Parts: sequence; structure tokens; C-alpha cells
Amino acid sequence: MRALQFACAFIVLLWTAQAVAEDRHAGYYYPEVTSTEAYEVRAPILDGNDRTRRRNFISGLIREISEKPYPPTYALFAKGSDSEKLIVISVRDGFFDTLYRSRALMAALSAMARGTPLFKQLDADDNFIFFDLCYMLGFTQVTISDGRDFAHQVKFLSPSVGGKASSKN
Repeated sequence: MRALQFACAFIVLLWTAQAVAEDRHAGYYYPEVTSTEAYEVRAPILDGNDRTRRRNFISGLIREISEKPYPPTYALFAKGSDSEKLIVISVRDGFFDTLYRSRALMAALSAMARGTPLFKQLDADDNFIFFDLCYMLGFTQVTISDGRDFAHQVKFLSPSVGGKASSKN
């Protein structure tokens, strides 16, 4: 059993390292990735996902952000040939410059995403976090950065029976 766990962890680390090495957005939208995480999602992927659905989701979040009475602290957008990579970049110094602040942002985005028309229509489970919601739409990864020195990248792993999220920081 331990050998199987070790083999699975090794494969995840190799997959994550290869994906980070192939990240053509690093150095342009954000600095080189400083930490990675492999998250095993708890939600099913939805049928009918496409570039338009993911972009509409991002537009819904941006609309909610723009309605706040204060300037936004981050920008979010989708990249990749099919808009499958979500990127969240701080637009102010001192925000999202640690893994903990980035995770706090993801918690806040979980609540915000549940308020979008798409997820109201889907009646998405309140137990899903932002990463699960992104996976449901067909995103394959999320990169969070302070726009200067810190970049954390989360790759999504398909759900498995009894699986839990794992991380390498």
C-alpha cells in the first residue's frame, strides 16, 4: 500500500513539475511559480463546458468585483488555447504575496462564485470550494500571484473515490 501511495505521489510531483516547466505565461503575466499544489477535486466536471462558458464565468466575477465601492485588489482572466487556465494577479502591493493570503482570496472567491448566475442556476453544493467550482467549468489550473515575486499554481486532479486534496509547497 505504501509503495502505491509513493508511486502516486511521485507521479503527481512529476506531472506538476513538468507543467510548471511548460508554463509559457510565467515571466509575462506573473513571475516564475514559487509554489505548486495538486488539488484532487470533489466535484464532477459539467457537460457542455467550453471557452465561452469559462469566459462568461470570469465576466460574472469581474462584474461582481466592479460593483464594490472600492477599487479592486486583483485582476482575473483566463488564458490558454481554450481559456482553461485561470490567472489571478494582485494589482496592488502587499496583497496575495503569501500562500496564506492567496488561500484567503480563494475562500472569498468561493463565496463570490456561488453568487454568479451560472452557479445559482446549477445549485452548486455549498461544500465545494473555488477550485471545485473552477474544475466543474473545465479549468485545469489556477495561478495566483502578487504580480512581483510570488506565484502559486494549483493543478486540478480528477476526483477519485475517497480522495483528498494534497499539496506540495
